[in-house]
Amino acid sequence: MKPIKQDNREIKILNLYAGIGGNRKLWTNCKVTAIELDENIAKIYKDFFPNDEVIVADAHQYLLDHYKEYDFIWSSPPCPTHSQLGRLRAFNEHNKATGQYSPPKYPDMKLYEEILFLQGYFKGKYCVENVIAWYKPLIEPQKIGRHWYWSNFDIPQIKTSVNNIAKGKILDWEKQYGFNLNGKVGIEKRRVLRNCVEPEVGLHILNQLSL
Repeated sequence: MKPIKQDNREIKILNLYAGIGGNRKLWTNCKVTAIELDENIAKIYKDFFPNDEVIVADAHQYLLDHYKEYDFIWSSPPCPTHSQLGRLRAFNEHNKATGQYSPPKYPDMKLYEEILFLQGYFKGKYCVENVIAWYKPLIEPQKIGRHWYWSNFDIPQIKTSVNNIAKGKILDWEKQYGFNLNGKVGIEKRRVLRNCVEPEVGLHILNQLSL
C-alpha cells in the first residue's frame, strides 16, 4: 500500500470500537489512534499494533470530544441488537440452558447517532460499519459481504472470503484473519474474531480515500 498523505503528511486515523484490529490489520503508513472499552481486548490490540496509540475509553464519547483531530474515522459500533442472529435468539427462550437465548432489547441507536453526527459535523472521510440488520436500514448503506457500510465516499464491491464465522474452528479463523490468539486470556476468542472486519476489506476501503 502506498503512503496515504494529506499536505505531505501521513493521515491521522481514528479507529473506534477497535476490537483486536481486523479492519486495521493491513493498514500501513498511517498514524492510528484506537479506542476500545474492554481493557483485555485493548491489550491484545496493542500487542498486535505496538505503534498505534491505544486508549481504553468509551468510543461513542471519544468521537464527540475528538473528531476534529483526525483525517479519517472508522467506527464499528456494537452489533448484537441489530443483528439477525441477536433477534433470532430472542425467540429461543427454551434454549436458555445452552446460551442460545438473549432477551429482546431496543436496537442501540448509537449506530445512527454516529452516522448522522459524522454526516453533519465531520469534514474528513469516514466509514461506519455494522452487520446486515434484521430491519430495513434507517439510512441507506453500502453492502459488502455480511456487513453494511456508511461512508461519504464510494466503496467498490470486493469479494470476501468469509461467509459465516459461526462455522469452522477458532484456529481456522485465526488463520483466515492472520491473528494468533494463543495464550491470550480474558476474552471470548470466537466473539472477538466474529467481530472482526475482514482485513482485506479494511484495506480495500482505506485505499478508496482521496484526501
